[in-house]
Amino acid sequence: MSLFSAKRCPPSWEQENAQLREHIGQLQARVVHLETENARLLAQLAAARKHSGNSSKPPSSDIVKAPPKTRAKGKRGKRRRGGQPGHPRQERALLPPEQVDHVVPYQVERCPLHGTVLRPSSTIKRVMQQAELVAKPVEVTQHELHGSWCARCQEWHWPQLPAAVQAGGLLGPRLSALAGYVKSQLHVSYTGVADLFDTVLGLPVCRGYIAKVLQKVSQAVTQPVNELLTALPEQLALNVDETGHKDQGQRFWTWCFRAPRFVVFKIAAGRSSAVLAEVLGPDFNGVLGCDFFSAYRKYMGQCSCLVQFCLAHLIRELKFLAEHPDCMVRAYGQEVLGAVRRLFKVIHHKDELSAAEFEAALVKARRLVVRAATELDGLSPFKWVRQGVPEYRVIETMAERFRRYGEQYFTFMTTPGVEPTNNSAEQAIRFVVIDRRVTQGTRGHKGQRYCERLWTVIGTCTLQGRSVFEYLVQAVTALFEGKPAPSLLPADTS
Repeated sequence: MSLFSAKRCPPSWEQENAQLREHIGQLQARVVHLETENARLLAQLAAARKHSGNSSKPPSSDIVKAPPKTRAKGKRGKRRRGGQPGHPRQERALLPPEQVDHVVPYQVERCPLHGTVLRPSSTIKRVMQQAELVAKPVEVTQHELHGSWCARCQEWHWPQLPAAVQAGGLLGPRLSALAGYVKSQLHVSYTGVADLFDTVLGLPVCRGYIAKVLQKVSQAVTQPVNELLTALPEQLALNVDETGHKDQGQRFWTWCFRAPRFVVFKIAAGRSSAVLAEVLGPDFNGVLGCDFFSAYRKYMGQCSCLVQFCLAHLIRELKFLAEHPDCMVRAYGQEVLGAVRRLFKVIHHKDELSAAEFEAALVKARRLVVRAATELDGLSPFKWVRQGVPEYRVIETMAERFRRYGEQYFTFMTTPGVEPTNNSAEQAIRFVVIDRRVTQGTRGHKGQRYCERLWTVIGTCTLQGRSVFEYLVQAVTALFEGKPAPSLLPADTS
């Protein structure tokens, strides 16, 4: 008989083995539960660390965080207040002579030291100007219509007011434009506009009448704004962004379409690609600069346009990964973020390189970004992603984004005039965000149309270096006189 022949285990061993298996099963279940809980807590911690610098959250959301530590007493910050060394001195220029209403000369008759009679100079002088609000800043014209009695037809006959006077009513074109300027450019409420007219200008008007005046201003700029809407699909490059808008408690969206020389705002009920198709049409052939929002990706698939996804948004997302609590996610984010920063370093040193050197450096930097984002073999435990470890899904998500849409992050390299970021649209829409927070939205269709038209005028005039107030005066004057309003299209496209 073999020395190693099998022997039946005692019953106590079998019972102990079964207990061990049961205990191992409990431990495995416990491990799965703890891994799931750990992933949830890591995701929760990562989400709590989000701010405007590493996500798309607005800067206003940062104010809920604890204030930064104050500097030690006696230590200065990076910059002191006021003008900086090496910067040119900024001084206010004198108003031109045509704006001066009164001149008051001053001179010294005798020398304060010797008492001799002095001879004043007409050219050597110091000038100080002072402006003041006059006691009655509004000029009121009373139009009197005298009736004439006809003895033959036994009727009174009345003259007709000039068309411009009748169209304007109580407020002329400049005061009507002022109401629109204060309401939209300065983010003032209807009550505030009425108070300005009553208290400062000495012209009592109610909020209802202000609302009627603002509708005239909206009507005055309708045609120029429609011209810009028509010109949008013809642009070679557009940057687009959107932000929330409330109308009587309902959620709407304000879309910003930023062309090189003008900007158009549109308030829509949705945030889908249908708005893009409505405004730009299905055949838009330009380059669309935007963030990675799904509506832009869907619209890109529906038409033949090129897309430049914003690299600034990408950097914020990579910062979130680079600051992630998990070490593997943090290592991946830092690697890709470093490659993107090297790309921007090349862009910032463009003037120091020849055209061929700059193009070669861009191509190399682009290759490094794509490699860092998609080649994950260097992450030794990355196989866990495919085994369902939740905290590593953010890595796979970013890698898959670059596999599918990586080319759309580098459109600016092959298309002249395209910026690598969507900063221009974000800067243009910032004004609307401020207005939304101050005025709390609109109350109906007319209010929406007024806002999007006046925002378009303000944004476009600012881009073109035109006076918003003077443009509104010209547009309202043209409306009252029955003439077309001046165009908002830049000179090279009108």
